[in-house]
Amino acid sequence: MAKPTSIHTAAYTAANSQSHADGRLFSTTFERNSPPIIAALTPWLSGVTGTVLEIGCGTGQHAGACSLAFPNLRWQTSDPYADHRASARAWATYLRLNTPAPLDLDASGDWAAREDIAQVGGLSAVISMNVIHIAPIAVAHGIISGAGKALLPGGVLMFYGPFKRNGSHIGAGNAAFDSGLRAENPDWGIRDSGEIEELGAEAGLEIAALQAMPANNRLLVLRKSANT
Repeated sequence: MAKPTSIHTAAYTAANSQSHADGRLFSTTFERNSPPIIAALTPWLSGVTGTVLEIGCGTGQHAGACSLAFPNLRWQTSDPYADHRASARAWATYLRLNTPAPLDLDASGDWAAREDIAQVGGLSAVISMNVIHIAPIAVAHGIISGAGKALLPGGVLMFYGPFKRNGSHIGAGNAAFDSGLRAENPDWGIRDSGEIEELGAEAGLEIAALQAMPANNRLLVLRKSANT
């Protein structure tokens, strides 16, 4: 039975993960997850310009890969953990990327009202990978609400990770993963894609895609109306 590729620590540090002297942290699942993620993002980001806000960038490896894959986009990372932000900076330096410094951002708050977000003048996309199942549901609410305000017309909000569908898990591996998450923290757990779609509708975002990904993960895409 396939296991979700999203099994990972909630907070990477040099003490609990592979690291480099320059501050780069390494996710054990990045190498196998990155190619299918880039392929799935391509129809939504290829040829798009402007700024993408990544909420919860983790080690920063996906941000580096996406910056290289979509050079017309300005990839703005963010994360509430200082070790993650330092790793994202180190990866950008290692890959010789001219990307902005990561933001210390609490996605459960009204992040769209922040001055540094407002100065962008509208986001082309917001993406959050492997975040909302290792965070309180308030984080999912905040990401969606903020995206509804900060996205440009036609912009997209994308979630990658494990999801339930109509209250049921997609595979026994995800069910076991969910049980482990909730045992570790009752506020965590795999979210139902239908709940995310409903929250999106409340924020003015319509479902655009729910794409199957390797190991029972999904890419869920919500889009802001081009007429907004």
